[in-house]
Amino acid sequence: MRIGTRSSALALTQTRAVVELLGAGEIVTITTSGDRGVDGDSDKSRWVDAIEAALLAGEIDLAVHSAKDLPGELAEGLELFGTPAREDPRDVLCGASDLNQLASGARIGSSSVRRRAQLRATREDLEVVALAGNVDTRLKKLATPTQRLDAIVLARAGLRRLAKESQIGVELDLDRFLPCPGQGALALQGRAGDERAGRAAAAITDADTFACLRAERSLARGLQASCHTPLGALAQPIADRALLLRAWVGLPDGSQWLADRLTGDRSEPDELGRELAARMRSAGASALLAQAQEMTVEHA
Repeated sequence: MRIGTRSSALALTQTRAVVELLGAGEIVTITTSGDRGVDGDSDKSRWVDAIEAALLAGEIDLAVHSAKDLPGELAEGLELFGTPAREDPRDVLCGASDLNQLASGARIGSSSVRRRAQLRATREDLEVVALAGNVDTRLKKLATPTQRLDAIVLARAGLRRLAKESQIGVELDLDRFLPCPGQGALALQGRAGDERAGRAAAAITDADTFACLRAERSLARGLQASCHTPLGALAQPIADRALLLRAWVGLPDGSQWLADRLTGDRSEPDELGRELAARMRSAGASALLAQAQEMTVEHA
């Protein structure tokens, strides 16, 4: 089975783990528009476009993505087959052991609009700066004095997969720092109707993780989230075959935000996501996110 992925260190590490679970597979590295530096409208599809094209062309049989990189709508003719068990989805602070102990005016770097919004909502006295690059690049910038960074925020899952957990200073509180939809999960994508690839993916899929991912993606679609959307979402299994879905949306400057949570049946995760999205829209989320989109584009 030919398994497509990006060629970054993290993508290859993730895909090798999937191949190990499958028992065999040929890894095919593919360069996406995002890898080539094509920004376009900054939509998530730039990180998966060439991989989806390879699937549709029959050049690969299965794709492995970081679930957080998948756009809400997949290319026509493709579907999600499943996901292995999720890594810890939390955000972590690197370079400091306590967010609350950082001095006023401390500089914190992050590539995520959501993380920057949550940091500013938690501590408006911090200087939060954009920080691009892969995990290694961002850690190197943190260690470079001329960058003047006191700390950076990364995903624990990526650091763990790259065996860099020693860089973690402290885990960030989930009540204030909900991760982006899909964070910590791997998405297995294939051609609709491809029974062989579907069976292979199903054999290594963790049902609870897949249900959580579907709930989070449904919520994001219901809120019409994009790369410019400061949206945090996390679904977790709880007792009695239920899912708890939590969500957070806010403005990039942290001045306004809205949070909500809802419990639903684990067998109907898409419905749970739609219900929570509708509830948040009725509470003003749509207007908040429209303003967030404008603010993000203006400062891009």
